[in-house]
Amino acid sequence: MRILVVGAGAIGGYFGGRLLQAGRDVTFLVRPRRASELASAGLIIKSPNGDVTLKDPPRVEADKLKDKFDVVLLSCKAFDLDDALKSFAAAVGPNTAIIPMLNGMKHLDILDQKFGAERVLGGLCAIAATLNEKREVVQLQPMQSINYGERDGKLSDRVKAIDEAFKSGINGATASQNIMQDMWEKWVFLSTLAASTSLMRTSVGNILAAPGGKDFLLGMLDETSEIAAASGYPPGGPFFARVKGNLTTEGSPMTASMFRDIKAGLPVEADHVIGDLIARGDAAKVPVPKLRVAYTHLKAYEKQRAG
Repeated sequence: MRILVVGAGAIGGYFGGRLLQAGRDVTFLVRPRRASELASAGLIIKSPNGDVTLKDPPRVEADKLKDKFDVVLLSCKAFDLDDALKSFAAAVGPNTAIIPMLNGMKHLDILDQKFGAERVLGGLCAIAATLNEKREVVQLQPMQSINYGERDGKLSDRVKAIDEAFKSGINGATASQNIMQDMWEKWVFLSTLAASTSLMRTSVGNILAAPGGKDFLLGMLDETSEIAAASGYPPGGPFFARVKGNLTTEGSPMTASMFRDIKAGLPVEADHVIGDLIARGDAAKVPVPKLRVAYTHLKAYEKQRAG
């Protein structure tokens, strides 16, 4: 099975690197700067689950990409999606399976339109990782998972083959027969955390310590959950209990990566993570006053950053 990993940043570098370490046929699609870094230093992973240096990992730049691949693992940010689609289009053949790791749902429509829905699986990952100043992939916590599956819930032969390959190198790899529910539940948690910590510019613990903080956090969770339910994917059970616990833990240092990106002056996924959720809420006539304020805040930040 030939696997093309789009990018060798924190997520692509980690999961692709683990697959390469396990002896899988992995190629990284990278820009010239990253290609040079990989050629000179290799792909270096620093992790509580074990460090590894993969010397001279297979890599290709977009203008030299000719071969078709069995699997494309896509882990870019939403604002880089258009460029990413162009970069790996040549690798997509009749039997290619694309596994997107992006947040939200909007990217599925874009990928379907470009490549056909039959080539696009559902997917998500959970990992705390970053590139450090040495351009090494650093996993910040031991927790990691990656889920993938047919969007209709069937356990197809191609998903079984992908599962066998991924499990050989990645702890926490799971073929899901409920991938759309999984993706919606992640979106509920992520959007709640991102909207709340970005709007308040601080951690969950500090929000909880403020007057009205708990009601604010749980009110944001109610809005995102109601949109998911109206879309046919109501969150509940152990997931909902865990998320509620995360959002009501006093002193919690938890923040969203979106908030950290704002602090660093970086681009944010305002439209993909929050704006698209509001649009789905409007379509279902779900009132979302807290989400609207958070979205206005994010768009004002984008305007300030652009100006």
